[in-house]
Amino acid sequence: MAIKLTEKAAKEIQRVISESQPEGTILRVGVAGGGCSGFQYALGFDKASDPEKDMVAEQHGIMVAVDKKSDLYLDGTTIDFYDGLDRRGFTFENPNAVKSCGCGSSFSA
Repeated sequence: MAIKLTEKAAKEIQRVISESQPEGTILRVGVAGGGCSGFQYALGFDKASDPEKDMVAEQHGIMVAVDKKSDLYLDGTTIDFYDGLDRRGFTFENPNAVKSCGCGSSFSA
């Protein structure tokens, strides 16, 4: 799989799933056009994956699906969760990003 989910990110995702999603929910990670740098990261929940279109792996108890098109842009990306006084949210460390915006939610490759 192209991405790595840290333990801290997995715990936060598990918390959200347990509070608001049905059992068996998977995390869907992808990229979409937009943002100030060309592409933006997309995190969401899904009920199922498509083996022909998705790369799927279990990481720290979370089933993670990445569509094959996004996989090209996310190869080697680490998703972490930051919980500080100044901000709170998921962070993306993407070695393929040539340029990123200040908030870290969009990039160009």
